[in-house]
Amino acid sequence: MFEAKIYQERRKKLKQAMGTGQLLFLGNEESSRNFKDNWYPFRQDSTFLYYFGIDKPGMIGLIDCDEDKEYLFGNDLKIDEIVWTGPKPTMVELGKKVGIDQNAPLKKLKDLIRQGCHVLPPYRGAHVLKLQKLFNKPIGEVKSMGSTKFIKAVAQQRNIKSPEEIEKMDKAASITAAIHLEVIKAAHPGMKEFELLAVAEKVAREHNAGFSFLPIVTVDGQTLHNHYYGNTIKAGDMVLFDCGAESSDYYAGDMTRTFPVNESFGPRQKELYDIVYKAQMTAIEALKPGIPYLDIHLLAAEKLVEGLKEVGLMRGDPKEAVAQGAHTMFFQCGLGHMMGMDVHDMENLGEEYVGYSEKIKKSKAFGLKSLRLGKELEAGNVVTVEPGIYIIPELIDLFKSEGKFKDFIHYDRLESYRDFGGIRIEDDFLITDNGAKLLGTPLASASEDIEKIRRESTN
Repeated sequence: MFEAKIYQERRKKLKQAMGTGQLLFLGNEESSRNFKDNWYPFRQDSTFLYYFGIDKPGMIGLIDCDEDKEYLFGNDLKIDEIVWTGPKPTMVELGKKVGIDQNAPLKKLKDLIRQGCHVLPPYRGAHVLKLQKLFNKPIGEVKSMGSTKFIKAVAQQRNIKSPEEIEKMDKAASITAAIHLEVIKAAHPGMKEFELLAVAEKVAREHNAGFSFLPIVTVDGQTLHNHYYGNTIKAGDMVLFDCGAESSDYYAGDMTRTFPVNESFGPRQKELYDIVYKAQMTAIEALKPGIPYLDIHLLAAEKLVEGLKEVGLMRGDPKEAVAQGAHTMFFQCGLGHMMGMDVHDMENLGEEYVGYSEKIKKSKAFGLKSLRLGKELEAGNVVTVEPGIYIIPELIDLFKSEGKFKDFIHYDRLESYRDFGGIRIEDDFLITDNGAKLLGTPLASASEDIEKIRRESTN
């Protein structure tokens, strides 16, 4: 939690952007796993945290721009609850921590809500039900209640990270790097993927951190979001490890490394790894304010095609190949995304508002539709850069059967790579006034540096 004046200034800035109306912020509730009192780990709503800062379930915030008032709603604990939880701060005490002196029980909220109150899109069933009761609307209408003006104002404000947020994210990225280093060191033939996940969990807990998303620890790196951990790691395999720490303040890190189980990459592995590495370096050099991230994505894709031409898997002009989408045989996802308290920052508000703009619209084309960020970068943005090469046998069969990209893809040579897997390299960057700055402790990413860690860990 930051000082009260930070939350006060955030709310003041939002009121200025909105001008009039009421703004409703739903905090999250506890969520039961299999019976009422056996809960999933609690995670507060990020937008509520941003403006109200209180990491407790059962809270709702309200800003009244017309009356220039701010309210915090919640219920003080009763003795039956204190028996189980111990004493907790009262609503008045919580309000003081974030600069709010208007506090009331939850039942009083409905009395203050006026017609036309702005809400954000609900992403939990509990949010939908709360809004249904507050506004007496059918479920179908509640789901589309999100105020575009409110969404845009919040997205613009949260997109630009303040110095205190950058400090938290730098810490989260450093913890993330520490997790990755220990996982790279720990791998050896005969391990299960879940044993490497256990290494990651141990390091995270040692730093009083959790995960910003469900980690990916897999020898099947061609599956982009692979959360199966049951494979046995064998000599000759590569492990793709995608993991981010979430600090105790809920700020995210997000990094990926792909490393050999042996002391070094095999010849084919090293060739394709170096192509991905060069693409990432090219994209990083291009990061600066005013540049559409879409252009950087396409630049990285062209760099991938250049490398794939050199190893005989693609042919033709790289720009033309990317323009026609031929690179999506190997790179099916986006180059990166915004990051903050959410690892995909504010994705619940809608990518069209967070990652795109009136000027740059999201594409529906295969590959590009998975790019979460396309708009012009601004100083204060935090973004990931994560190019990859993924050899997906099912995609080879589909594109080949449809006769797609025959002028750009050497299908006969690609057949011998069907069991190759996938490679991704990912790091986190703050966009500065004239470029970009790596967040967190630097972690080896060049193939020779990854191999050095592997050699030292096996000797």
